[in-house]
Amino acid sequence: MKRYKKYLINEKSNPTVGTEELAHLEMMGTIVKQLTQGLTDKQIKEAGLDSYYVAHGLGIYPSSSAGVPFTAAYLQSKGDPITDLYEDMAAEQKARSTYEYLMDLTDDPDVLAPLKFLREREVVHFQRFGEALGIVRDHLNENRFFQMKNTQNIKWR
Repeated sequence: MKRYKKYLINEKSNPTVGTEELAHLEMMGTIVKQLTQGLTDKQIKEAGLDSYYVAHGLGIYPSSSAGVPFTAAYLQSKGDPITDLYEDMAAEQKARSTYEYLMDLTDDPDVLAPLKFLREREVVHFQRFGEALGIVRDHLNENRFFQMKNTQNIKWR
């Protein structure tokens, strides 16, 4: 959730990636909804979801695996393109590993297929941010020369 918000809000980021991250959020919400739809009270309790159910029913509520609600404090932006790109790359790797951990927990092909797709997209995003990092570094390392056409009216000190 924090990735899509950062990518959509930060003018230096690629809004296409932000839009895709929003789709990832929708896909994960759909998986959770499909897995929890029709659960009995007993199944909810056995799964340890009873306190969540009391607070949110079976609705999708943005929180961490520990139950900590999403907050804008999770958004990271330093305003330095190199720092921000490294943050983006790290986030993509964290997302990739999270999808891999989720894949370790299931053998359901209907869950595995979208998780594999999402993991692959995180790898692609990581690669694109790496390419952007190279472009930014090259740009920052360029020697820049400015040509002034008419310097006759300038008073030099």
